[in-house]
Amino acid sequence: MLLSLSFSLERAPFELLETLSKRSEDIAAGLDDPTLTVGSVVLATCNRFEVYAETGQSRPEPVLARVAAVAGIDVTELEAAASSATDHDTATHLFAVAAGLQSAVVGESEIAGQVRRAHDDARARGTLTHDLEHLFRTATRTSREVGHRTDIRSAGRSLVRLALRMAEARVADWGTANVLLIGTGAYAGATVAALRARGAETVRVYSPSGRAETYAAEHDLVVVPQGGLAEALNAADVVIACTRAEEPVLTAELLRADAHETNERLLIDLGMPRNIEHAVSELPGIELLDLETVSKHAPVEELSAAAEAHEIVREAADEFSASRAERDALPALLALRTHVMGILEDELCRARAASQSAGPATSSPEYTAVSADYEAALRRFTGKLLHTPMTRIRTLGREGRVPAAAEALETLFGIETQAGGHTHSE
Repeated sequence: MLLSLSFSLERAPFELLETLSKRSEDIAAGLDDPTLTVGSVVLATCNRFEVYAETGQSRPEPVLARVAAVAGIDVTELEAAASSATDHDTATHLFAVAAGLQSAVVGESEIAGQVRRAHDDARARGTLTHDLEHLFRTATRTSREVGHRTDIRSAGRSLVRLALRMAEARVADWGTANVLLIGTGAYAGATVAALRARGAETVRVYSPSGRAETYAAEHDLVVVPQGGLAEALNAADVVIACTRAEEPVLTAELLRADAHETNERLLIDLGMPRNIEHAVSELPGIELLDLETVSKHAPVEELSAAAEAHEIVREAADEFSASRAERDALPALLALRTHVMGILEDELCRARAASQSAGPATSSPEYTAVSADYEAALRRFTGKLLHTPMTRIRTLGREGRVPAAAEALETLFGIETQAGGHTHSE
């Protein structure tokens, strides 16, 4: 069974999401337990935390309890914030997430990359199964199709663009503003592009992980060297933090030591977990705009584009579920083909044996050529004879009617096959 557990800002407090995000690697390791799951993928984004697992458990509670235990969260609190789904509903949910339909800003483009990274991380950990691989590949393909067939992403603004739009009321002139960018990850690129679209000219970049120099050279930015953060903060009018650091990069203590009377600063925190300590907002001269605030001001979705995107997601989920169901028909398909091809091979063997006992005449090149032609014709005939019943068995599988196929094979051919013998955890 495919299972998903989802925690988003719609139901979960920001602090709970932050805790889950900080413990994402530990949670992924904790789910790598054959007594609990066959495979798993952990997705941590700016406004959600999700677990996708293939499991023999019939209910989500055991997986939920493991997540709670690893994260150090009371299981009752976690359960109250969780949304769960299985199989077809899991596919529908993930495809909608990847397409940006479950984002705070509908059509958010960054989420597709985050889904791909979660997929890659699970592959690197060795926790992917056939069905999870298929699920996440289909999610990426569906996301692309939504982008190509609808205008939802051009209508919807990403979190980066929305945050900067909210900041416009506080920034008189982007062209003269001194901007400090903290981080060089996926959001950093979108941030640089959005800043330049607004005319920002002075953008410095600092990386807690030491990648600022390379990133600055690639994006024509001013590098802030290691040890130069305090000076850069002192000069900045706007600070945008978007790193994947587990702990806040900017603390109240750091900014309190740096504070002076003449410098009012806008701090934008796009990190999950927080890149900027929330207590910073209480300091004089500092205004903090974080993900929680940005998400609350997300615009209403474009209904026409969203409706078309949801239809694409539904179609993709239906096809995904049908293809999984078709796999249940494999034992019946294999049994029919083995039965018929076995009869063919037996008859061909008898024919070859008879020709060899008939004497030297049957070994002439002309006779051999005719025999080969007859054998090829019989194989083509058998293939055509099998085509319709095998196609019909696949169709029955997609319709969830594998037992009907197994019953028909036993009735017509005396073939015994285990109905629905394939399990999705194989």
